[in-house]
Amino acid sequence: MTDPYERLRAEAEAGRVEEVIVAVPDLQGRLMGSRLSVPYFLDEAARDGFGACVYLLATDVEMDTGPGYAVDAWDSGFGDFALRPDPATLRTLLPWDEGTALVLADAVWPGAGPEHNHEREPVAVAPRHVLRTQLDRLAARGLTAYAGTELEFLLFTASYREAWERRYTGLRPAARYNTDYSLQGLEEVEPVARRIRRAMTRAGLRMETARGECHPGQYEIVFRYDEAMATCDNHVLFKDGAKRIAAAEGTSLTFMPKFDEGEGNSCHIHLSLRGADGTPVLADPSAGDGMSEPMRHFVAGQLACLPDLALLMAPNVNSYKRLQPGAFAPTGVAWGRDNRTCPIRVVGSGASLRIEHRVPGGDANPYLAVAAAVAAGLYGIDNHLPLPPEHTANALADPSVPRLPATLTEALHRWENSGIAAELFGKETVAHYARAARAELSAFERAVTDWERVRGFERL
Repeated sequence: MTDPYERLRAEAEAGRVEEVIVAVPDLQGRLMGSRLSVPYFLDEAARDGFGACVYLLATDVEMDTGPGYAVDAWDSGFGDFALRPDPATLRTLLPWDEGTALVLADAVWPGAGPEHNHEREPVAVAPRHVLRTQLDRLAARGLTAYAGTELEFLLFTASYREAWERRYTGLRPAARYNTDYSLQGLEEVEPVARRIRRAMTRAGLRMETARGECHPGQYEIVFRYDEAMATCDNHVLFKDGAKRIAAAEGTSLTFMPKFDEGEGNSCHIHLSLRGADGTPVLADPSAGDGMSEPMRHFVAGQLACLPDLALLMAPNVNSYKRLQPGAFAPTGVAWGRDNRTCPIRVVGSGASLRIEHRVPGGDANPYLAVAAAVAAGLYGIDNHLPLPPEHTANALADPSVPRLPATLTEALHRWENSGIAAELFGKETVAHYARAARAELSAFERAVTDWERVRGFERL
């Protein structure tokens, strides 16, 4: 049975599925949506879409909205767009949500007659559409992007409720020390991590590796690469499911880039290109370094665009706490072969030759981060950019390496004043995500932190 919706119907008739979650990834990459009965979904929503308030694509983490977004909820009277389910994303089994299926949806304007301005047009600033636009540009050149994301998280023994009530302070990590590659010290991590691994496998993700990481309680699960959109869909499903499984276990986990002054949570992105016949196009066995001419331009494009597109890979204030000296995360703009001190690490050989983009943290919206990497690579290819010399030493300690934006403020300035960003993503998308960054900055600037209290309570 190949039709996804017929599979869903069969599962429902067998009594194994009762509801369908229709969800859209928001600006933060979170899944937002509603539960529908299977009959209602199959008879109506699968065909016509399902209404959801437009503000879902114009909010910050706290679900606050306001003027200035390209999708302005107030200006539209908090009306709806339609969530159009993508049948290719249907999961008829969510192991962490009994009796529930899930399908991801694209946000489209509903189209209310010939006078309507948006006849079922996609919402241009929706993260899935932002990525699809870049993938379509690739397809026009006979190319397909394959991607993999490597997410890290920190696991704590406290529940989410307990963590909330403690204001996320004084939490005990589920490991006592650095467990990077270690088989010991994970006694409290493995029961939860094992349940996550098994659940993701049952949900259709193909796990490849899993291990402890440097920060106490830190863990990484890596899934097999796939076409870029499918990888991003799997990514958001994994984050949502992992949190819900941790909650069911009475624990909590976080993907935030920097929970404390220890090692942060990264989300390295691996990216390669194939031709229309499926042949890898980045490798050239006849070249001395094994890199094809398109690969050289592709890497050069990453370097040329990275400062201007950093906002799409590091979208929050906390993102830049990880991208600081001494945090074993990129701080400059350089590339190198198997060089983890560079933001662009070239790895593999032959058919497996690819780039690893090391800037994104665990908070990155995968659709936007992958879109940025694809767009940057195309910029390099289209403009035949020459590849700068490889960096073979420690790029983190080299003062001659150009710097990445060190704060969200700097990244925002580069993004909204960038001719490259406007060319690659369009002015509407640039303005929309600039507004999102301003909302994040405004909230942070109003907040009073523990750091300020420690420094100022008695001594100022």
